[in-house]
Amino acid sequence: MYSVPTWDPQQYLRHAGHRTRPFLDMLARIPQLPSGRRPPRIADIGCGPGNVTVLLADRWPDARITGFDLSPEMLAQAQKEYAGTTAGGGWLDFRPADAAHWTPDDQYDLIVSNAALQWVPNHPESFKVWIDGLTPGGTFAFQVPGNFTAPSHALLGELCESPRWRSRLGDHGRRFVHILEPAEYLTRLAALGCDADAWETTYLQLLGGEDPVLDWVKGTALRPVLTELAGDPDATARFLDEYRELLRRAYPRGPHGTVFPFRRIFAVARKVS
Repeated sequence: MYSVPTWDPQQYLRHAGHRTRPFLDMLARIPQLPSGRRPPRIADIGCGPGNVTVLLADRWPDARITGFDLSPEMLAQAQKEYAGTTAGGGWLDFRPADAAHWTPDDQYDLIVSNAALQWVPNHPESFKVWIDGLTPGGTFAFQVPGNFTAPSHALLGELCESPRWRSRLGDHGRRFVHILEPAEYLTRLAALGCDADAWETTYLQLLGGEDPVLDWVKGTALRPVLTELAGDPDATARFLDEYRELLRRAYPRGPHGTVFPFRRIFAVARKVS
C-alpha cells in the first residue's frame, strides 16, 4: 500500500490551463461511445478537483458521470463546484475510491484517467478488470506524465536522498517508477482484445511568475515531501530554499517566462465488440 499525500486543490488549479490541455487532446481522440444504452455511463479514475471531469459532460451532455478519488480535499472541491445535474440533463457525482483497488461497479461506456495512474503501483495489472467493466465498444483512455527523468523530478529525488534529508524523507522524491513506455501500454492493451492507440507529446509550457517550476511541482510531485514535512515550517522552508535554487539553475527564466518541457504519455483503447 502506498502512502497518500495531502493535496491542495487551489495549488493544483493554479496551473489549470496547462494541466487541462493534455486531457483535451486525449478527449479529442476518444471515439463515439456505444449507442445501445442511453444515457452513457462514464467513470473518471483519479478525478482530482473535478475540473476536467466536468469537461466530459460537454462531450456527452446526457451522460451519468462519476469521478473517483482518494483525496478528501480534492473530492470536497469537486463536490462543491460540479456535483449535480449537468446543463445537458446528465448527472455528475463524486465518490471516494483508491485507484489501486477500484473495480467497476457498473458497466461503463467510458473509463478515463487523467494524470493519476503514475501514483498507482502496478496499475497495468488493473487494465483487464477495467476493460472487462466496459460495454462492448466502450473505451478506456488515460494519460500520465512521462517526465520523471526531467530535472524537476531528478533534482527532487537527489535532494531527498542527500545526506541532510535522507533520514527524514527517504524515497519521497522517487515515487514515480510505475510508468511504462507508450509501446508497452499499446501491446498490453492490444493483448486484452482492444483496438488500441498510444502516443506521447512533449508540451513546451511557458510559465510566468517568480519560480514558476517550483510553484508547479508544489501542486503535484512535491506533495509527498510537503506532507512529510507538515508541522515543521523551518524544515519545510529549508527544503524549499534548496530545491528552489536547483530549479532556478535547471530552468532559467527568459525574457518571456520560463520554458518548462513536460512529456505526457497517452493511450486510448476501444473494447472490440
